[in-house]
Amino acid sequence: MPNLRSAKKRMRIEVTRRARNAAVKSTVRTYVTKARNAIASDADAPETEEAIRAAISNLDRAVRKGVLHRNNAARRKSRLMARLNKLQAAKA
Repeated sequence: MPNLRSAKKRMRIEVTRRARNAAVKSTVRTYVTKARNAIASDADAPETEEAIRAAISNLDRAVRKGVLHRNNAARRKSRLMARLNKLQAAKA
């Protein structure tokens, strides 16, 4: 346990931020998983496009809030789109 006042305050701040970051990361994971499942089920469906758009939006929101690094989000978006394009090319 911290002894200094500033260290105690820092711990309070960290608890708040950790809770917020966990909630944002959980939301991102949920939307990315939904997008992956939509791609796997039917890559050409309009629901798939909507799921991907929602996942990308949530990734960008996490970057704006400082929860994810921008390169991390870019990599995840790139992998989602690569997966979609691969399946669409295979069907065509």
